[in-house]
Order: sequence, then structure tokens, then C-alpha cells
Amino acid sequence: MFTLPLLPASLLAQTAAPDTTRPVALPEATVVGYGQNLPLRRTAASVGVVDARTLDRFSPVSLTAAVNTLPGVRLEERATASYRLSVRGSTLRSPFGVRNVKVYYHDIPFTDASGSTALNLLDVASLGRIEVLKGPAASGYGAGTGGAVLLSSRQPTPGETRAQAGFVAGSFGLRRYSAAVETGTAATSLRVSYAHQAATGYRENSALLRDVLTLDGEFRPSDQRTVSAHVLYSDLSYQLPGGLTRAQFEQNPRQARPSTAVAPGTVAQQAAYASRTALVGLTHEYRFTPAVTNQTTLYVTGGAIRTPFLVDYERNTTVGWGGRTAFSYRTTVAGRSLRLRAGGEWQSSFESSRNYQNRAGTPGLLRYDDEIRTSTGFGFAQAELELPAGLLATVGGSYNRLAYRIARVSAAALNPAGYEFRRDFRPVVSPRVALLKEITPQISAYASVSGGFSPPTEEEIRPSDGSLNRELQAERGTSYEVGTRGQLLRGRLTFDVAAYELRLRQTIVVRSAAGGASLFSNAGTTRQRGVEAALSGWLWQPTAPASGSAGAGLRAFASYSFNQYRFGRYESGGNDFSGNRLTGTAPHTLTTGFDWAEKRGFYASPTVAHQARLPLNDANSEYAAGYWTFGVRAGWRRPARGHLQTDVFAGLDNATDRRYSLGNDLNAFGSRFFQPAPGRNYYTGALVGWRW
Repeated sequence: MFTLPLLPASLLAQTAAPDTTRPVALPEATVVGYGQNLPLRRTAASVGVVDARTLDRFSPVSLTAAVNTLPGVRLEERATASYRLSVRGSTLRSPFGVRNVKVYYHDIPFTDASGSTALNLLDVASLGRIEVLKGPAASGYGAGTGGAVLLSSRQPTPGETRAQAGFVAGSFGLRRYSAAVETGTAATSLRVSYAHQAATGYRENSALLRDVLTLDGEFRPSDQRTVSAHVLYSDLSYQLPGGLTRAQFEQNPRQARPSTAVAPGTVAQQAAYASRTALVGLTHEYRFTPAVTNQTTLYVTGGAIRTPFLVDYERNTTVGWGGRTAFSYRTTVAGRSLRLRAGGEWQSSFESSRNYQNRAGTPGLLRYDDEIRTSTGFGFAQAELELPAGLLATVGGSYNRLAYRIARVSAAALNPAGYEFRRDFRPVVSPRVALLKEITPQISAYASVSGGFSPPTEEEIRPSDGSLNRELQAERGTSYEVGTRGQLLRGRLTFDVAAYELRLRQTIVVRSAAGGASLFSNAGTTRQRGVEAALSGWLWQPTAPASGSAGAGLRAFASYSFNQYRFGRYESGGNDFSGNRLTGTAPHTLTTGFDWAEKRGFYASPTVAHQARLPLNDANSEYAAGYWTFGVRAGWRRPARGHLQTDVFAGLDNATDRRYSLGNDLNAFGSRFFQPAPGRNYYTGALVGWRW
């Protein structure tokens, strides 16, 4: 049965059978992030969910558009597949990659022990669900003021075996090939997928090549035990075009950073990133009794990175390992349901990192050779108690630790004892208290107060200029939030609205040096106030849909964020930036669209996105212009009534050929702020499957 993509206010992997007496109500999401698998309406926190249907309404080669349907969440693509994720303003400390947000893949820590995350290792089409816990309310996932992101792959349908293959071609040399085999029963599931993606890129020196292999299996050897295994291997390489000045951006946005009399450009230096990464995780869930459950995950990961930047050439080899365990207990107190959850997580890694001079894409003289050991861990606990009058009280917290050991072995020739840098961050408790009220069976409201602790990542302690940052402190924050969500008009309309204030102390900010290295410092305080709203509803739907046409109709959604983010007390380099707008954060973002489908399988999903202008430096003297973009995906999906399944589609992104910058370089040296986004581009493809 074909169904429309679910929208950000309310998402769920399975659609209920239609009631033929009235229009089908929108299904409600189940939140897994707090370990209780409660409906979103019964969760006293701000949570956004994107499922496979939402991912499928956009291009299958990029995560950006789908993730940006969530209010308060911004995913930017600085170069092809070079992602940067912001949750409620955390872009401020992320020149690249993901900082200040903990990411998990099937309960496996995807964020490494040092706090960095490489989302570009993943294949978009293999993902089946993305759940975002916003702000420092995710105490069950350790330190962090930005939140947590939970990723999972697509799940086989019980009782089916399916094989499928796909192909996508598009603008700027895009080619993508994929294949997957999956099978599911009531007790087991297994899915294996492979994807190859290549593109020449919109800009000069922005080509991409990526191969991703995933294996996900789940087995239930008994009623008490469930064992799941997950394997991910990614071979990734892409070129780095570099930032442009405003004049260069306006003259030719497709150029790479040019050479000057002082320094060579990215083409001359063959600036690029290449990595090979493997992740293996095993999870065991044991149900001692119907009331007591334990889930334990162990994992190991390893990778090699080769990265010629403008000045230096990095050759890094990393091995990481760790585990996570959580106990859940359900009981009653005075006739009221009580749910308890407690556990811990530990991660460790060893990295051999060598930096050379970059001689046109090949290693030159050794600059320094470091051995980096990182260990981090936390314990957490949470209690949820059902109270009279439809109230739900939640109390939780985590206790976090982090330590770095950096040995500069290249200094041993000058100092036989070598050079060792140690940094142990003081343990911090991150508490959370929340209260939820069910106003009606369809509508709830909540309020919460939570604390967060986010220590510097390895890249912030040890930037690529070779320095070691002894002064950088962990940022701490307190978040106050109220919200309401639910359904109206007999389930035809869902809504989710939240207002919050996040007060950060020792906020980490970034600036770039002459050679392109990103340097970090603490900025005093910031105050981040915002309002987020998501709406989704039917505009038209058959009142008595025929068999196979329950997904037919017209639905609309809108996702809006208002961000009033300001520096509090902040002085840097003799300048007072107190009261300025927070660098890199737009005051308004909006995503809206329609989903139309008819019973024969034809569908169309147009989307409009807007971002207001934003400051590019702490002084607020430079701004990136705001922009509107329009995109659409349309096609024909064969209704699922036989063995053969097909999806033939075409899409258009940035239809008006708007010139804008996505993933700006903040506080950039030489005013090279701009990372131009692709102009008007097309894609077309097909997915063919056979079901047994």
C-alpha cells in the first residue's frame, strides 16, 4: 500500500488501517530516545522525528532537505557531503562536522570518544529513521548542550523477503547505484545494502566518491532475549573547494578558493578529504521479567584519514571501542505507574596523528607527530511517575567525565622524555526535571528545566595549526522550555509548538587563522531564546478510500523557527561584542510543502525553504543574505499489490537558481566566509524491487 511521506510534527514507521467511515487521521510518532517507547504526545521534551517516508520525498543523495524539515535543526553542506549540523544554534562551534551533539546508530555511539561525528560516512537511502532530542534534555546520552540524534536503518517487513536495485543520475556528474536484500519474520530480520555514489560537483574541486556497505540483523533466540548486530563500512573521498570572499562569490560562485601571491589555493594544494571507516556493534537485550529489562551494547570502530588542507597534510589512524548498558524497571506506587531507567556508557580511543607540510597534495616535511588517547564516560538515571489529573513527572540526570592524553612523540629528539599534554575535565552532573499534563486525550502540554555540559572536542583542544589549547573550558548551559502538541479536527491536523531559553556559559566560538586552521576560544555567555512550531494536516482525502488508495489525497506541512540568539558578556581581542547577534544563526527559518498522491501511484512533493540573513562574524559587520529556495520530487510508485515494486521519479532543486551560501565559514580570516550552494539542479532515477 502506498502512503504519503509523514511530516515532522508526527511521524511513525507504520500507518494504521484506514477507517472507511471518515478521513484517515495522521498517525502519532513513538519516541524511543528516553528508553520508554512512549507516544510523542506523552513525552515531556522537544523531539523531532524524520522517518523513511519523509526521507523519500527528497533527493536520495543528500540528508540536508529532509533534516531541515525539523524546526530548530539545521543541516548544512559546505562541500559535497561535508555536513555540519546545528541544533538550536550549535553551529557556532562547528566549522565542519558535528560538535556539541551526540549521535547514535542503533544504540551504538556514532560520535567518537573525542566528541566529533562524521555524518558523511552514511548513505542517505539506507536510513529509515532520524530522531532528534533537542537541547540539553538528553541526559541519558551524556554530556552535551546541543542534544542527541538517534539514527537507524530501514527495517524489513515481517513475513517478507525483498531484493531491490536503484539508479540515480543528475546534474554536476551525479551517479548513484544501490542494491539491498532484506528478509523478516516474527523473530528475525536481516538487511544488507550497498551504495555507490559519485559526482563531479557544482564547484571547482568539489568531486565526491563514496561506497557504503551496511549489514543490520536482529534475532530473537527466545522470548527473553533479543540480539542485534550492525556493521557499517564506508570508503569516502571528496574535494574541498574552500571559502570565498564576497567579491569572489558574486563574480563566480563555482570557483574554488583561488591562489594568491601569499598563499596557494585549494586546487593548487589539491585540498581534499579521504577516509576508510568500519564500525561493528552488538546489542543484547534480556527481559528478566515483564518488568525488568537490560540492554547492553558493545562496539569497536577503526579508520584511516588522509587529508591535504591548504597548509598541512594530515594522516590519521584511529581505533575506538566502548559500550553502553541500561536497566529498565516498571512498577506501581500507590496505584500509579513508575518507570525507572539507569545505566552508563564508556568510550575510549587511540589515534596516531601525523601532520606534514602539504606539497600540492603530497606529504612534505613532518610538522608534528601526536599520539592521542581519549576516554569518556557517564552514568545516568531517570524516573517517570504517573500522577493524578493526567500529570506525568520526570526526573533524570547524568554524571560525566572526559580526559585527553596527547603525546607529541616528534618532540622526543629534543626532549628524551617526550612531550605530553594532559587534560582532565572536572566531573559534572547534568540534571533534568519535567512535568507533562494531558489536557485532553489528544493534546498535552509540558514544561522542563535541564542542565548541560559540553567539553571541547579533540579538534578544539588540538587544532590543525599544531597548537595545544590549554585554556579552553567546557561550556555549560541551562535550558527552560514549555511546549504543547497534539491533534485537532478529529486527527486531521497535528501540531507541535515549543518555546525555550538556553543560557550558555563559557560558550565555545571559532575563528580561522591565515592558513585555514580553525581556532577556538570561550566567549563568556550567550542567551538563546526561540520558538519552534510544526504543523501537518490533510487538505483533502477521500472519505471512504478504496483498497490500495488509502494514501491518496493532499497534505500540507509547515515548520518554522524563530531564534533570538544574543551574546551576553563577550570581549575578545580588545573588542566588546556583548549584546551582538549570535554568529552563524538566522533569526527565522521556514520549510513548507505539500504531498499529493492518487490511487494509481502518481505523486508529487513540492517544498519551499527560507532562511533569513545571518551574521558571519562576532562583530556583526558582515552578513550572509537570506534566501528562498524551491524544490520538487515527483514520480510514480507501483501500488504494492504484487511481487514487483517500482518507483520511477525525477526531481528539481533550487528551481529559481538562487545564489546563496550554505555552511558559511564563521569569523573567517581574509573574509572568506562563503561556501556557495549548488545552483539549479536536476536528478532522475528508478528503484525496482521484487517481493516474496
